[in-house]
Amino acid sequence: MKSLAFATMLLLGPLARAQTIKLGTLAPAGSPWFRILQDMGEDWKRATGGRVSFRIYPGGVAGDEPDMVSKMRIGQLHAAALTSVGLSRIVPEIAALQLPLMYESDEEFDYVRNRLAPLLEQRLAEKGFIVLNWGDAGWVHLFSQRPVVHPKDLAGQKIFCWAGESTSFEIWKRGGFHPVEIAPTDIMTSLQTGLINAYSTTPLASLSFQWFALAKNMTDLPWAPLAGATIIDKRSWEQIPADLRPQLLAAARKSGAELQREVRRLNQEAVSVMRKYGLAVHPVPADARAEWMFMRKIAWEQFQKGQVPPELFHRIEQDVADFRKSRETK
Repeated sequence: MKSLAFATMLLLGPLARAQTIKLGTLAPAGSPWFRILQDMGEDWKRATGGRVSFRIYPGGVAGDEPDMVSKMRIGQLHAAALTSVGLSRIVPEIAALQLPLMYESDEEFDYVRNRLAPLLEQRLAEKGFIVLNWGDAGWVHLFSQRPVVHPKDLAGQKIFCWAGESTSFEIWKRGGFHPVEIAPTDIMTSLQTGLINAYSTTPLASLSFQWFALAKNMTDLPWAPLAGATIIDKRSWEQIPADLRPQLLAAARKSGAELQREVRRLNQEAVSVMRKYGLAVHPVPADARAEWMFMRKIAWEQFQKGQVPPELFHRIEQDVADFRKSRETK
């Protein structure tokens, strides 16, 4: 009997053993991103009868996004909700989702991302990571301590650049501006000390982190969607019983779709809330928008030199053109 019981334990051990997924994110506790991750964790816990649960490390507790990627590679973290900046440290081509002034609407961006997703998921899998869901944090805008409408208005201001993002650094530098490389977790103190005077992010992120309190001007020019994804390292994923993975993946995709809807709604509300607390939103007329196009040209050239192969860039251009043409015929 003892030997039979031991054999049964060996067979059922992987199913019975509880697994805690340690997940890192820059999103602060209480933010919409954090709440959706919590909900996803509860869904996983219910679906597995408590055998798989989440432990979330919010607000950069687990480090900047490159730190999280490194920690996943050595097993200190199992999963992370990352922006395209962190994801591109694994697969550089993911930066294609961030091409400045390439997309004109959420629908257009969704069309391109959905067509690219299988390729990007394959590349991530080759690097040892599984995509649980795709999402975005809204459209990136410029926030500054002095009003910015025309490119010349940004001259002399020191703008945040994500530490280690050489492509973005070169884009701003080639545009004649003054980028300063720091981690996002240092934006608040850097605004307080004058290390930076401007940063680019989404309205919801600016409100959630309270950065806008120290940079009360927003340039009303949607620069690019801040794409992202929740990923898990393949070793941790494969420790979950194979028969459970499909329903966990389905729950994750459901959470991702819910987050995308919620974030897009809340980004619009965030601008209204910040306005009540002194944010000035500066419209960008057609002549000023035309001036910003020189930055788009620099950015597109710089991305193709490094992270985005020209053939992928041209594929995205074609997808955008196809989407716009399909809308014209409706």
